[in-house]
Amino acid sequence: MQTRLRDRFYDLYVHLPMQKIMGDRLRADGKQDPHGVEEARAQLRTSYAMIEQQMAKGAWAMGADFSLADCAAAPSLFYGSMVVPFGDAQQNLKAYFERLKTRPSFARVLKEAEPYFQMVPKER
Repeated sequence: MQTRLRDRFYDLYVHLPMQKIMGDRLRADGKQDPHGVEEARAQLRTSYAMIEQQMAKGAWAMGADFSLADCAAAPSLFYGSMVVPFGDAQQNLKAYFERLKTRPSFARVLKEAEPYFQMVPKER
C-alpha cells in the first residue's frame, strides 16, 4: 500500500503540476494561465521538499530496493526538473535523481528519447 501511495504521489503531485506548466507553454499568446502556472510551481516546490525529506531515509522511494514508486518518480522528476529545477537545498533529491538516471533501463530510455527532447516546449 505504501508503494502505491508513493506512486500516486509522483503522478499527482509532481507529474500533474509539471504537465500544467508544460501545457501552458503550448497555449496561444494571450491564453496563458500565469496564476495556474505559479500554483503548479508552488506545488512542485512543496513536493520537492517532501521528496528531499524522504530521500534522507533511503536510496530509493521505498527504502533500500528499487520499486514501482521509483518507476513513477523517474519521468515525473525528469520533466519536473525542466520546469522547476532542483534547488541547492535539495541535495537528497538531486542525488536520488542521479541514481535514477544511472539505472540501466532509465538511462536507455533517456538515450532513445534524446532526438525528441527538442520537441519539449520551452519557456517563453
